[in-house]
Amino acid sequence: MSSLDVETLRRTAIYIVAIGFLLSGLLRSVPAEAGVTAEALRAAYLLQVDRHLEVPEDEAQRYGRLALTMLADANVSLAEPQYVALVDRNPYVQAIFVYFISHDQTYMLIGASPVSTGRVGQFDHFETPTGVFEHTPANPDFRAEGTKNKLGIRGYGVLGMRVFDFGWQQARRGWGQGGMGIMRLQMHATDPDILEPRLGRVQSKGCIRISAALNRLLDRYGVLDAAYEAMQSTGSVMWILPSNRNPVNDAGRYLIVVDTLRIQRPLWATYASQP
Repeated sequence: MSSLDVETLRRTAIYIVAIGFLLSGLLRSVPAEAGVTAEALRAAYLLQVDRHLEVPEDEAQRYGRLALTMLADANVSLAEPQYVALVDRNPYVQAIFVYFISHDQTYMLIGASPVSTGRVGQFDHFETPTGVFEHTPANPDFRAEGTKNKLGIRGYGVLGMRVFDFGWQQARRGWGQGGMGIMRLQMHATDPDILEPRLGRVQSKGCIRISAALNRLLDRYGVLDAAYEAMQSTGSVMWILPSNRNPVNDAGRYLIVVDTLRIQRPLWATYASQP
């Protein structure tokens, strides 16, 4: 090989290395991919959550205003745009509403679905408490093992379902002399064969049961994971966050439970699978 060929190869190698460094710098300068927008999440909800409710605009506005009122009454100031989940435990509603609240306190309904909350009148059953509850790693989430109890029911749903934990809360006992007691407030999936078809009716021991599809959506998009993502960003290992997550912009951290005291079921709250 001639000295000219060696020099050509040397120059080519230098150019390749230089281009590599240049491209590396350019890639580092590109901002991280933006998270999922509220509009995109709304579309995903419609496509991915099979059990959803068609809420009229006036009702969507009503529940949005109620969410803001509950947050204000709890002295929760939303300094940044974020998502919230609101549950109406009223026996004639039994629904969850996911909202995006902007910095100017305007709100968008992302989607609504049937749930099951606490049924009184049976031992060890609580009435799901009302109020504003923060979703924080101080009460760490966990995942369902998918095992069946002696009745053949998977109480937390199939293997891997996220159990959203809101800690120990005061709630009204639904048995004996009643009165207040302490229960662990969680929001989770349920047995897909036996209990999920009953969503939309008062059925649980006090927790909030949701469908597996909604569980997956909240989990994958980190809708209520603001506190978890904040800890992850500081170097803490948040094993509960799924590896395939595609987090939304402006994740939230609050669950709101209300009772609208309705005396009859509105047509929009009647899910097709209900008798």
